[in-house]
Amino acid sequence: MLTAEPVTPTLGVEEEFLLLDPHTGENAPIADLVRAALPDTVRAFGQPEFRRSMVEMVTPVCTQLAELSYHLRRHRRAAALAARGLGAQLTAIGATPVREPDLSVPEGERYRTMAARFGAIAREPALCGLHVHVGVPDREVAVRVCAHLRVWLPLIQAITANSPFFDGADTGHASWRGVRIQRWPTIGPTPVFGSAAEYDATVAALVESGAMIDRGMVFWYARLSDRYPTVEIRVGDVCATARDTVLIAALLRALVATIVAGPEEDVPDIADCVVHAAHWRAAREGLDGDLFDLRTGRARPAWELVDDLVAAVTPALIRHGDLQWVLTALSGLRRFGTGAARQRLLLGTTGSLPETLTALARLTVNG
Repeated sequence: MLTAEPVTPTLGVEEEFLLLDPHTGENAPIADLVRAALPDTVRAFGQPEFRRSMVEMVTPVCTQLAELSYHLRRHRRAAALAARGLGAQLTAIGATPVREPDLSVPEGERYRTMAARFGAIAREPALCGLHVHVGVPDREVAVRVCAHLRVWLPLIQAITANSPFFDGADTGHASWRGVRIQRWPTIGPTPVFGSAAEYDATVAALVESGAMIDRGMVFWYARLSDRYPTVEIRVGDVCATARDTVLIAALLRALVATIVAGPEEDVPDIADCVVHAAHWRAAREGLDGDLFDLRTGRARPAWELVDDLVAAVTPALIRHGDLQWVLTALSGLRRFGTGAARQRLLLGTTGSLPETLTALARLTVNG
């Protein structure tokens, strides 16, 4: 009897960007104008966000990395051009680097409800993330995938670290977004569930508790999408370059595919507080130090964990035709560092945070 080849999972990506004043580096509250200025072919892929200085661009469903890269670059270029025409610069950065002058709530009943219920938490300066959707066969499989992803997502967070600055200064963290975003009540590692029914019951209880206003506020690092047959991984900062985004998408797809194709093993029994600690270490270090390996229970050099991940997913990368692309992109990452490392290097060269952010805006489009 012939065994069918595994189907290559689909990919979809959502990237959140900041609009910055090129002279001061402060957030520019003109997202509505930027979205309206997008060309007709791209406007439907621009989405509103909770801060007036944020623009989210989403890709269509893709299968090939070249296809995904094309859409990411097209959307970044179009949004950057629209922003430039309005005197701002589109910047891929995970946290507000200088200041958010306008903390008013955009139009919409949901946003007004969030602002009223969460108070000062909802008045935080903008934070920009990367959300990757990977196709899965069904919701039961999706629950298993989310559980097994837990040991790897701190590493994904470290690779995407791209927010070292806040309030005009270096925070000492590679991902300040990863620290700051913890103020929201339902953000963090995904709990382990035994079934989709248990997942749904927990979400319903959280809505009833008031910690969430609706199911859309499931902000766990990996979640079941209510709109698509996907697992949505949302642990990372928005990446400095489209190349880095495609790398993360390829690694996550291979990781999900490896879990789906593998045996139904028990989920490692790791206390949630330890998982939180691994994520804190990832937000602190990026790839420039040691990370806490949840599989072994000890700190190890970050790049050793990267090598472990690549080894674990190489068969899936080969099946998807992605291996050489990933190896090339990782070589660039080793050479130039994470987005956070690049920002610090730029600041050391320019001596000016606004100039650093302008250089980062160019990297947003050209990288």
